[in-house]
Amino acid sequence: MRIVRYANPQGPRFGQVEDETVFELDGDPYGTCRSGKPVGPLADTQLLAPVEPTTIVCVGNNYDELLAVKGLERPEIPNVFLKAANTVVGPGAEVIKPRGQRFEFEGELTLVIGATASKVKSADWRRYVRGFTIGNDLSARDWQQSDTQWWRAKSSDTFCPVGPWIETELSDPENLTLRTLVNGEIKQSSSTSDLTFKLGEVLEIVTGAITLQPGDIVLTGTPPGFTPLSGGDVVEVEIERLGTLRNTVRDQA
Repeated sequence: MRIVRYANPQGPRFGQVEDETVFELDGDPYGTCRSGKPVGPLADTQLLAPVEPTTIVCVGNNYDELLAVKGLERPEIPNVFLKAANTVVGPGAEVIKPRGQRFEFEGELTLVIGATASKVKSADWRRYVRGFTIGNDLSARDWQQSDTQWWRAKSSDTFCPVGPWIETELSDPENLTLRTLVNGEIKQSSSTSDLTFKLGEVLEIVTGAITLQPGDIVLTGTPPGFTPLSGGDVVEVEIERLGTLRNTVRDQA
């Protein structure tokens, strides 16, 4: 099932995509649900971020190839940090590049939590995940280097595009091709098989300290290949079987 969230005159709605058509979603997007009335063609539907998280967890330096490029050893535990909820935007939305900042993308496989998750065991992680989507952990590198905390480097408005949907049926999420393109040119190319800490390990460590709720998301890390972005650039994060998350960069006014 592909679950989307779309714009509606009465307010955002959840839907399901079937054969390039969006249908209303009857029931709980994080529980029991089914397709309802047709909304219209997918191409004519304004998609929003498929989630409204209260907690956004990110994992840094979580690809073996990235550790090698940086000359780092495998850490004892994942490098976990948080982004604020105000960062979330959907597919097609503009993202804002702050003035004077080196602004970079980070394409990431993203877990969508489907049940209250506290002290989850690694072997049981799938029970707490509703599905998978694509995230882009946009980062202002100069602030990341200068500030004691990453509050604005990672949590400025529009710094977390998510979408285009939640894919609930994914048999092998740790073996997916991941690419990020800027203006059609490939900048990142890897596979989730290169994750340093696997998905169950990440969820066990995170929920050992933070209880996650349905709709919360976990961005699981990005491979190497960062390059600076400029106003007008089109960033596309592609993950096998999850589609493409596309956003355009706009310079801060």
